Amino acid sequence: MEIRKNSTVGEIVKENYKTAQVFDRNHIDFCCGGGISLEKACEKANVDIATLLPELEIVVQANDPDSEYIDSMELNELCDYIEKRHHSYVNDNIPFLQEKLNKLCNVHGENHPELYKVRELFETAAGNLTAHMKKEELVLFPYIRRLVKSKNGENTGLSEFGGIDAPIQTMLDEHQAEGERFFEIAALTSNYTCPPDACNTYRITYQTLNDFEQDLHRHIHLENNILFLKALALEKEIISKN
Repeated sequence: MEIRKNSTVGEIVKENYKTAQVFDRNHIDFCCGGGISLEKACEKANVDIATLLPELEIVVQANDPDSEYIDSMELNELCDYIEKRHHSYVNDNIPFLQEKLNKLCNVHGENHPELYKVRELFETAAGNLTAHMKKEELVLFPYIRRLVKSKNGENTGLSEFGGIDAPIQTMLDEHQAEGERFFEIAALTSNYTCPPDACNTYRITYQTLNDFEQDLHRHIHLENNILFLKALALEKEIISKN
């Protein structure tokens, strides 16, 4: 891939997910903010694009089989992948983090009052993400699977759904809200840096929170920059043929 100033951040990461590490280091949002050009993203983050471009070009010279594999998936397969990989990860880790954050607040909250805010933010994120994923699993993803069937010649009654634009916009808005919430958690925890008096539970909790945020970034990237864009294009293609 040739990277240009007007290439979107999302396009670059879609082609090679290894570039996400470069964007992270430069505080450029590649998941929720992936729709803007590299030039605008650099301006927003106060990053010199002349310095960033060569770094990105070195990274994309190495193939990324995972990105190629995901980009080659049919949309129904990508929905399955997101549910099995990322939705399961969120559901599995929410109870663990709720338990550990409660413990940290009880043991360390007096000396580290920021823990109470971290717990509050995570509780809100946990509830919102759970509801968000259910909407995807019960409404949006089944419709995307029907789009694939329609493309393959099956009669699926797509008109009953009323179009994909509004549901996707709702998902995008919710992604943005959770991205901002975890940005606040990262700031409160100094990017998940434990204080000197941290115990093992403290360290494990912060590491898991960090892992949770990184998984969420990739989760949102797969939806915002790949699944949703392709689903919108597929629906438009199907409508144009009817």
